[in-house]
Amino acid sequence: MASRSVGELQEMEGEFVSGGPAVACPNLLGRLATFPEKLVQISMDRRGESEESGDDETRRRSINGDVDPSQPPDTVKEESPVDMDTITLDPEEEDIDLVHCRIGKIEGLEVLQKAKTLSLRQNLIKKIENLDGLTSLRELDLYDNQIRKLENLHGLADLELLDVSFNLLRKVEGLERLTRVKKLFLLHNKIGSIANLEHFTGLEMLELGSNRIRVIENLDTLSSLQSLFLGTNKITKFQNLDGLHNLSVLSIQSNRITKIEGLQNLLNLKELYLSHNGIEVIEGLENNKKLTTLDIAANRIKRIENISHLTDLQEFWMNDNQIDNWSDLDELKNAKSLETVYLERNPLQKDPQYRRKIMLALPSIRQIDATFIRF
Repeated sequence: MASRSVGELQEMEGEFVSGGPAVACPNLLGRLATFPEKLVQISMDRRGESEESGDDETRRRSINGDVDPSQPPDTVKEESPVDMDTITLDPEEEDIDLVHCRIGKIEGLEVLQKAKTLSLRQNLIKKIENLDGLTSLRELDLYDNQIRKLENLHGLADLELLDVSFNLLRKVEGLERLTRVKKLFLLHNKIGSIANLEHFTGLEMLELGSNRIRVIENLDTLSSLQSLFLGTNKITKFQNLDGLHNLSVLSIQSNRITKIEGLQNLLNLKELYLSHNGIEVIEGLENNKKLTTLDIAANRIKRIENISHLTDLQEFWMNDNQIDNWSDLDELKNAKSLETVYLERNPLQKDPQYRRKIMLALPSIRQIDATFIRF
């Protein structure tokens, strides 16, 4: 896994795949793949903002160009919603892309009785409405709009994927009848707590990154959950994860975690992402023997320790810490499949023989930091 890039993702099942053009609309820019929080940090860095910044209109205007910070926001021309009569819909199409069409209101979609996927990304939608008739819908994408409330979705009983990322939601609600949803994306909203998810017993992926969540809670009934993304929130402690026995991917990057704990029941965990926290000691991973990826970059760790039992490790991210002892690499010698190690911006990197010493200590390595090894 080279540096955090779109190419590293393996959870891209949420992408809307279209067999051909379903609509004709102004400013159609094409499809954007639904991505989980695994890439949230890079995405946030590129936008130069956090969940605290809150100026969604400025973000929309600046995403494809520069905005003069000295210019008052109200002097920038607002996008005007398009008249839905200008958009051509094909009643026979199953995969509908209405991306960046400047749609201000969901209406006139009743003809799409055969639609299975509907993408309304990057529009000007303020309210979820007029979707009850689309009973065949399996995937609904409302990413990057101006929606403040989850509502009027009860008629979509067969929905399997819902993406309402990059909106203005403050809480999770109105989803009680969507019992078949497997993937739920609520990235970058203003959600303050994890709640009202108990009916999602078949949920496999939950994306709540870049919100305002302080406590991990109310996940007990999500026994099918495989991937949980909570990066860029305000979480201070691992807790209430014991019931997630099928969890294989856990990401809590960019929070306020200081201690690795509470993971002892996650026996099937394979990928753990803890970068950009305040962790000082590697510990609490005794039962997580299936880990293949461990990311604890950008913390306050001084030693590589307590991971010699992680024999399945393939990727180890430890850059931007305080490692200064070469003997610490002995902790990784039992990981015979280890291929990628990130140790840059540790005191070790000051050694002129930095790369050579890593290769000698870990013969299976194929990539050191962002550079592949040439043989």
